[in-house]
Amino acid sequence: MTDATAPAVTLAHSPNRMLAVVLGSVYVVLGGLGFVVTGGIGFFSTHGGLLFGLFEVNDFHNIAHIVIGSALVMAGLSSLLAARTLNRIVGTLYLLIGLAGLYVVGTPFNVLAFNLQDHVLHFATAILLLAASLGAEQPPRPRRG
Repeated sequence: MTDATAPAVTLAHSPNRMLAVVLGSVYVVLGGLGFVVTGGIGFFSTHGGLLFGLFEVNDFHNIAHIVIGSALVMAGLSSLLAARTLNRIVGTLYLLIGLAGLYVVGTPFNVLAFNLQDHVLHFATAILLLAASLGAEQPPRPRRG
């Protein structure tokens, strides 16, 4: 039985779907709240306003959170296959962003206004999404024989 023919897994019984909806919602809210602290800061400014006194954000960073969060919510609400696939893609993306962010802080390339707290959030998100997508609800492997 492939993912396409597998019975539908409800949101409440799927770690991948639930994680996508919850983390996606958190990122949408963070992105929206970020606009409260970015008044007067340039769209691609390398320094931003402090959200909750921790996360440095600019408008580009806020929009990125809203877009990524919305995609996660939509995938989580649609199907297990969509949620698991997008969790894997976004988890990998956040892992790469976390690594790249370590090198761009303090340079003109820091167009998302990253700071240390952002790195921690991005790495934690990557770990959660990759753990769920690679470890939970895997399709059965065909038997050899």
